[in-house]
Amino acid sequence: MKASLVRWVSPDWPAPDHVRALTTERNAGQPDRPFDGFNLADHVQDDPERVATHRSVLVAQLGLAGQPQWLTQVHGIAVERLDGTVRPLSADGSFTTSPGVVCAVLSADCAPVFLSDRQGSFVALLHAGWRGIADGIIETGLSAVPAQPRDIIAWVGPGIRRHAFEVKSEVRDQLMADHQRDSNYFLPRGERYLADLPGLILARLRQYRVAFAGASEVCTYADPTRWFSFRRQGLCGRMASLIWLERQR
Repeated sequence: MKASLVRWVSPDWPAPDHVRALTTERNAGQPDRPFDGFNLADHVQDDPERVATHRSVLVAQLGLAGQPQWLTQVHGIAVERLDGTVRPLSADGSFTTSPGVVCAVLSADCAPVFLSDRQGSFVALLHAGWRGIADGIIETGLSAVPAQPRDIIAWVGPGIRRHAFEVKSEVRDQLMADHQRDSNYFLPRGERYLADLPGLILARLRQYRVAFAGASEVCTYADPTRWFSFRRQGLCGRMASLIWLERQR
């Protein structure tokens, strides 16, 4: 794939210019094929050499000094601090205060949650699916970063939206266990519910009274040429979300 074909979207948030953040697009020509397009995940049965090429193309096009810190994501709540040493990490979030160190998460319906502050003193990125949200990935991430909630800005990136995200009553119960006021984020459909994943994340961010919380209107389920979607396709690739502090000259 040529570098010119790499596309991405960025958060619409009040971060300073030296905070860089984005989510890659799939850019598929044949979306019925599970890995067609710009897959960046090496754990989904795609050709490892092809994935490595995609990652190198991404690094080159963004002008990064090296590879992002890719995580082994487990739908948990571990959030790791990055110091620039790329190493195997099992976690669903990371943060850094070091310029040039790139936080990354992979997703295909789960939402990437970008965090920083108005000064751009740190950046963080969380992988938020329903399990992580229920177990406290948002709260863990907010507690891990070196800033008070009143100074934090947050953006929920592309993910599955309510019209396509049907869950069982057991999932709804887990998500509402400590958040009884969140019933408005679920619409009944037969014996199941349509869940508003971005809404649930925003509710938790606003409960902490962060300085700014916004969300993308993109639904990863709805457009197979631009986005991978596990809910739509099952076996599929992943988009990457990245955030980093540029080295200021």
